Amino acid sequence: MVSRMPLTLRAYRLITAMATPIADLALNRRLKKGKELAPRMAERRGESKIARPDGPLVWLHGASVGEIISILPLIERIRARDITVLVTSGTVTAAELAERRLPPGVIHQFAPLDLPQFVARFLDHWRPNLALFVESDLWPNLIMASGERDIPLILVNGRMSERSFNRWRFAPRAIRALLSRFDLCLAQSAEDAARYAGLGAPRYVTTGNLKLDVPAPPADASTLWALQAAIGARPVIAATSTHPGEEIALVDVHRKLKHTFPGLLTILVPRHPERGPGIAGIARGAGLKFAERARGELPDRSTEIYIADSLGELGVIYRLAPIVFIGGSLVEHGGQNPIEAAKLGAAILHGPHVWNFAEVYSALDLAGGAEMVADAGKLTARIDAWLKDGEARGRVAQTGLKAMEALTGALERTVAALDPYLIQFRLSGEGAKRGQER
Repeated sequence: MVSRMPLTLRAYRLITAMATPIADLALNRRLKKGKELAPRMAERRGESKIARPDGPLVWLHGASVGEIISILPLIERIRARDITVLVTSGTVTAAELAERRLPPGVIHQFAPLDLPQFVARFLDHWRPNLALFVESDLWPNLIMASGERDIPLILVNGRMSERSFNRWRFAPRAIRALLSRFDLCLAQSAEDAARYAGLGAPRYVTTGNLKLDVPAPPADASTLWALQAAIGARPVIAATSTHPGEEIALVDVHRKLKHTFPGLLTILVPRHPERGPGIAGIARGAGLKFAERARGELPDRSTEIYIADSLGELGVIYRLAPIVFIGGSLVEHGGQNPIEAAKLGAAILHGPHVWNFAEVYSALDLAGGAEMVADAGKLTARIDAWLKDGEARGRVAQTGLKAMEALTGALERTVAALDPYLIQFRLSGEGAKRGQER
């Protein structure tokens, strides 16, 4: 396999191998920025304090929070077959989510840095029987080393944006070599499948988006009650998963609407909670009174901007706000996930940049379950109209919920595609058991 590896991947492997001595410096720098957890730094070097359980083990790897949430129902289906599941991710927020939401018995580890020595140590310890990579987190050393060990690789909930597709076209031999290691690519949409095919994936199937089959996010009852009591009957709007530049626009929207709607509360939920203090500075500079959730504060009667710089509470926010702007879409990020908001009955607004979830936004917009706004001015006008017309807002929310229901089914199609591998584990286990009995 190594001899047939393209020059670009051989160079990548050599350079990353040479970088191993400085890996600790990089990890310590990330630790200071809050991007690593000190007690679990060894996992980034491929080490683990957890012994590998006996029997078959399925390894699922997803980059961050969104990917981990999307595979929760799939994990439950695999665990129901008495197969050990190992989940890896690369961010602190995903690790914290895994601690709260993974089913009992599922192991979570930080993914090793993509350095050959660390990857080898990780694979030597866990010896997965099947590896499922989620969406688009394609680390070359992880993929190449797994292929060299004959570990079956499957891409699940695969996503390939047009932007990523065009970038990979500048390294055609590298991406073809990586995709050739996968037994199967299960794509979210026909467009994604076509892009994988165009880049050299030998086998691909359109199974749909697993995020559409994930239940609506839960909400801690005591947290929800406390916030409902603090807010009372005030009009509420929310902007979730926001990125730099969008909070300025939302603060401006609030300033324009607050006199028309006395008591208006705007909840801002940044995509990265550590940006909370910076958003507080924006509100302060605009002369608006604000409160910060990360400081343990609840909104009071004078609070105009509530900065929900916390983790895992979107289920609470979507139950509080009847109108939700989904961030990452007024700026050129590609848009964040609108599915959870739609499932909890929010009327959704978004900007024009939504290629990360193009199929979902297209379905919502065409059905009338969401609306695109090109800029802050149009966002202000639409929120104004929906705050005045609760019936129209309610129709949009109901339409969005029905649009999401029509797109489900990815979980069943994904499990069906994985069945030949999962059944083989059972047959192997039964054969070993019969051999022991004899």
